[in-house]
Amino acid sequence: VFPEMALPLWKNLILTTKKRILQQRRLSLYNAAHGYEEELIKKKLQQFSGGSINLSKEDNGIGILTLNNPKLMNAFTGTMMVELQEKVTELENWKDGKGLIIHGAGNTFCSGSDLNVVKEIPNSQDGMNMCMFMQNTLTRLMRLPLISVALVQGKAFGGGAELTTACDFRLMTPGSEIRFVHKHMGLVPGWGGAARLVRIVGSGAALQLLGGAARVDPERALRLGLSEETLPSADETPALGEARAWLRQYTDGPVAVIRAAKKVVTAGRELPLEAALRTEKDIFGTLWGGPANLQALVRRPKHK
Repeated sequence: VFPEMALPLWKNLILTTKKRILQQRRLSLYNAAHGYEEELIKKKLQQFSGGSINLSKEDNGIGILTLNNPKLMNAFTGTMMVELQEKVTELENWKDGKGLIIHGAGNTFCSGSDLNVVKEIPNSQDGMNMCMFMQNTLTRLMRLPLISVALVQGKAFGGGAELTTACDFRLMTPGSEIRFVHKHMGLVPGWGGAARLVRIVGSGAALQLLGGAARVDPERALRLGLSEETLPSADETPALGEARAWLRQYTDGPVAVIRAAKKVVTAGRELPLEAALRTEKDIFGTLWGGPANLQALVRRPKHK
């Protein structure tokens, strides 16, 4: 009798686990209790139009997200901030996705916020609202079960530098630079860039980059562990091809397995150890005896 009883229980466990992981990922950092009124904030941001965020989803499970506002070095207007959130929602619902490349149109990455937006929201509360909105979006982006890479061409300044830290990896092209210029604006990062930077390069290096508003060229980025590799091409089309090829080494394989790898890493980074271990066990349970696992057992590969 027992195996017949166990099966529905097992299926149930897998479903509740999936639900819990999903909720954890979609959880907003801020809500009404923090004075965060998302719809009002979106209305305000939508007054500042221009540019767009484009998403193309390729058959091989790699998404290409393009920041498209080349006349302002891809600076974020208000409508672009809202569009980024929409694209992240679309990516959360993309069941076949495995990888994501974020890049900017016209051979440069992103110069941060459009100054017209900054000038029009001078009071502290409005500034914090925009900050909460972008933190929420970039946190959801970081938690996507996709292996993500920022392709940095030209300049990634201010908010653009912060956006690169919301990706799992960064690739730079010759002559490109990442620079947290916030100090020169009389600010610190507000889109979560400082918290993420500390986790990537450590607190000492993060303090140097923020306190000195230092230019980080590809060589220094490699040294700091801020970048994985410097690609050969500086030009948009070949660089994108190189980034695709680089990412493929991590996204080759069954969708469920690639996504699970990203999920266990996210849990390990964000949760206290015991919760991370339990989440890992649950995700492991969704794969054990699954199609990829069974096929591998049939092949019985000898690990050399």
